[in-house]
Amino acid sequence: MNDPTIDAGSSVLGEETTPPAVELLGVSKSFGQRIVLRELDLAVGEREVVVVIGGSGSGKSTMLRCVAGLELINAGEVRIEGVPVQRATAGQRNRGLLKAARSIRQEVGMVFQHFNLFPHMTAHGNLTLALRLVRRMSRAEAAAIADDLLERVALADHRDAYPDQLSGGQQQRVAIARALAMRPRILLFDEVTSALDPELVGEVLDLHEPATSADPRVPKATARPLNAKLPALLRRY
Repeated sequence: MNDPTIDAGSSVLGEETTPPAVELLGVSKSFGQRIVLRELDLAVGEREVVVVIGGSGSGKSTMLRCVAGLELINAGEVRIEGVPVQRATAGQRNRGLLKAARSIRQEVGMVFQHFNLFPHMTAHGNLTLALRLVRRMSRAEAAAIADDLLERVALADHRDAYPDQLSGGQQQRVAIARALAMRPRILLFDEVTSALDPELVGEVLDLHEPATSADPRVPKATARPLNAKLPALLRRY
């Protein structure tokens, strides 16, 4: 007799198993005729740190964007804490699944390589926007969280500055603070120091410990791998 297949989160001998925080099952992604990801399998457990290393164009950023729901996969399945958020199978509308899984996707934060700050908003406004629109916080609640995080990343004096008035290191610090403001359960880093001048790398890395030490969910051990400019980091709170 063949052994039965046991899915993540199923019960074995009365014990509940915890599904991976992030799981990719046979994920493939193409851009036209160019295959970027081919049948990729990956599982990241709770409070696990995973660093993805690879050459330029090998699909590191694309993989993270698929996890975050920013790219639609062509084959396979993406799960967040056991919940399918992307599935590419016959008869399955992937965009509809993404919409249905919106609540769990809100628990995934991402810090982009090129900051991706809203240029028409101040540093403070970049932090409060999602808090008000997604978390449905009041203006006062969102402002308090933004003020606290800007203080923790040593940018309180720049709360009213626009992105083009900030250095690259300052913009990246705002981007990291913005991701932390949402208190996501899963945080994705996409080469957060690769677009910076060498003298600014230390500025971004130095903020990491003070920015996260006050939050008991954030493991401090995740700061130093960035110093090696490793291409991607998945972090589970």
